[in-house]
Amino acid sequence: MRWQKPLAAAVVLTALTTTLTASATPGKHGGGGACSPDATLLGFSDALDKTTFDGQPVAGLSALNVTGPHSAVALVDNVGTTPARVFDLRVNSRPTSVSVDGMTILRRPDGTPYNGGDFDGEGLVVERGDRTILATSEREPSIRRFRLSDGQQIGELPVPARFLVAPAGEATSNATFESLAVSRDGLSLFAGMEGPLAPDGTDAENRTRNRIIRYAGLPGHDYRPVAQYAYQPDPGLALVELAWAGPAELVSMERTYTPGVGNTIRVFTVSLRRAADVSEVTSLADVPSSVFLRKKLLFDLVDCPPSGAVAKQPQPNPLLDNVEALALGGYLPGGRRQLYLMSDDNNGATQITRFYSLAVNLH
Repeated sequence: MRWQKPLAAAVVLTALTTTLTASATPGKHGGGGACSPDATLLGFSDALDKTTFDGQPVAGLSALNVTGPHSAVALVDNVGTTPARVFDLRVNSRPTSVSVDGMTILRRPDGTPYNGGDFDGEGLVVERGDRTILATSEREPSIRRFRLSDGQQIGELPVPARFLVAPAGEATSNATFESLAVSRDGLSLFAGMEGPLAPDGTDAENRTRNRIIRYAGLPGHDYRPVAQYAYQPDPGLALVELAWAGPAELVSMERTYTPGVGNTIRVFTVSLRRAADVSEVTSLADVPSSVFLRKKLLFDLVDCPPSGAVAKQPQPNPLLDNVEALALGGYLPGGRRQLYLMSDDNNGATQITRFYSLAVNLH
């Protein structure tokens, strides 16, 4: 997703008074500090910005999945004719660092590479055993399974008909499956819509009414849709990422962009306790507010210390950019969880590929 609805006028005016602009320094590493009572920025790195690996740009990174204490996989959302691909990353929390040490081209069943014309990668799950991945494309939308050994597509999950882009369904182009998360046991998948289905719409406060599909199945095998949950982003924001935090909790990320002002990036904890299944609900406009998943702000990235960051375009905090990827790692000393963020530079000169490391308290 490369555009967002503008924030409310009051928010825009507040942001304009604090906008900072500078020239980014590739490879810069920054320290951190408190972002909220439950989140601390450990550092950031711009080391991947405007780099290449094996002839392909390390750009457009839209999803991230932690696979080990110092390893992760990032999905490219694809621009133009470049091949669909994932990068193997080496990551470190403190000091914060990131580097590429491998790449897999994602291929159609006939062996030819997907590209920006037919694959817009947005959500990523590395399945148990690290042999296969599930990747969403928000064009159709789709959820495809690929082997990591050669990138070959070996399967595809069913998508309920109404979630297809109109006129085939009720979804809007470029606002479908932006996020994908998996439970620790691999038995549940959560595919989040960036925007609403047409009948669900937007309320009077400019809050969209989104759906999250829960799939049930086995890692590496078939999954089927078993439930839908109602989710409402903050006014003017869109749901762009999900991570599984526990049997009854997700972590979500919401984002928007205001031209001349910059980005808003907020991260929430989301409760699944007593979550209502809205699969049979025609329009979420007809349900009470209690049906929507309960969420609590974990941190707003604008409140993190700039930590020496610089921006290539106006931002309310120079630390901010087009953050699209979020992944939870293991536990840190003191019981906090490792959380990584990654920004998608859209392969553009005025945006940055930035890697963030944070410690968060989810309890």
